[in-house]
Amino acid sequence: MPALKIAIAQFGQETSSFSSTKTTLATFKKFGLYEGDVFRKKGFAAGGVGGFMETASKVDLAWEPIPIIRGWAGASGPLTDETLAHFVGTITNALKRADRVDALYLDLHGAAVACSHSDCEGHLLQACRGVLGDSVPIVLALDHHANLTHAMVEHCDALVAHRTQPHHPWETGQLAATLLFNILLGKLTPTIAWKKIPLITPQEQFLTSPAGPMREWFELAREIETLAGVVSASTFPMQPWIDVPEGGWAVSVVTNNDIALAEKHANRLAQFAWDQRDRFLLQESISPADAIRQALETDNGLVVLSDTGDSVFGGAAGDSTILLKEMIRQEVQQPVLLTMVDPEVVEQAIKAGIESTIKIKLGGKQSGDYSTPVQLTAQVNAIGGGEIQANCIGMDSFSAGRAVVLSCGCIKIVVSETAGVGGNHPATYEHFGIDPSGAKMIVLKTASNFQYYADWASQIIRVDTQGATMSDISGFNWQQLPRPIYPLDPTTTFNVE
Repeated sequence: MPALKIAIAQFGQETSSFSSTKTTLATFKKFGLYEGDVFRKKGFAAGGVGGFMETASKVDLAWEPIPIIRGWAGASGPLTDETLAHFVGTITNALKRADRVDALYLDLHGAAVACSHSDCEGHLLQACRGVLGDSVPIVLALDHHANLTHAMVEHCDALVAHRTQPHHPWETGQLAATLLFNILLGKLTPTIAWKKIPLITPQEQFLTSPAGPMREWFELAREIETLAGVVSASTFPMQPWIDVPEGGWAVSVVTNNDIALAEKHANRLAQFAWDQRDRFLLQESISPADAIRQALETDNGLVVLSDTGDSVFGGAAGDSTILLKEMIRQEVQQPVLLTMVDPEVVEQAIKAGIESTIKIKLGGKQSGDYSTPVQLTAQVNAIGGGEIQANCIGMDSFSAGRAVVLSCGCIKIVVSETAGVGGNHPATYEHFGIDPSGAKMIVLKTASNFQYYADWASQIIRVDTQGATMSDISGFNWQQLPRPIYPLDPTTTFNVE
């Protein structure tokens, strides 16, 4: 029997509909955009694809990969139509050219939106199914912040989502491989039941650790997966910044040819989320002024300030000046680290050179109405950037473009041409020889991914900042989200049956 041929592709981007930036192929190149054999050489050892390959290597079945494309853009604004067309065209053309395709593994995020497509992943899956037909199995690995849609479920055979937040894409890829190979071995006839829940919540209760409603919900999914016949139970607390017609939380359960069993437990998961909906709405963030005062009053250790409205992991631009302005207003005299995206200032600093003093208008240029530039006199401390090695969000490196370190009194600012991962990974600072543990405060452009500072942080303070990823979801101009939906419409009802 000839070796089975499994096509593999990765397409990942998390969209904020409220971001003013557009996502292009250049955005994907920050984290590595690889095709064909280059994908095999550079993209098979990280994230969901790495986990898939590890598990697949242990399967007692002759097979070979067809590496198509690896593209990961993190989070940003809507994709241009041309960018989406590039991925759909590249993947479907590769499927057409192959002499045989026995299965397709897709590593996706699940919350990508393009200018003319509200469901990028569903659009891609429909195109793939059109090439492969109904007999070739398609298995998905998804981020749990995906927006699960009819098209996504209809055009795949099985799916699995991340099981924790912060998440571990490697594990998700392993689980997807197990599902796919069990299908190919004839051990699994997958049946999917899924439910949409008319619910959208702020990001502040998204963590599965420590204890809380999200942890309880995910643990219920793990309990369901121990039951005979159930092979996957996935929970999808959709990220709350995509304005799309099928938006809202969702659940899915995959069983071995037992739709009644799948529907029973999908209903259980959906009902739990609905019953606990008010617990998911609890917000812990405080005003910028209070946050900085509280940080200054902390006796020892690094204080993490979570800039919730400017989360680059949620699609914000990474150039909000709200916290910086408040630090200046309060005349902070202790060491502070933060990042800012501002290509104009990077260019100005590079031209001036190291140790020069420059007058700048920093940040607030891509944030729309949420923030404005701040005028500073700063010293250029260092020049660098480019590709930075760091195991972060399932990737092994990222590019910040050109970057500089500026100091304004006790405040050090890494200013970059592109967001990359912002300062959410210490490598951003270590690249310039800066030890983050020596700071009093550090501003992270995320609302929930604090794990990379766990060894140093004495306190984490979520700050209620305005922006494209702010916690106050009622402040967004929703145009397409299905209504009614809770809590935007407080009288919303939900019948799980």
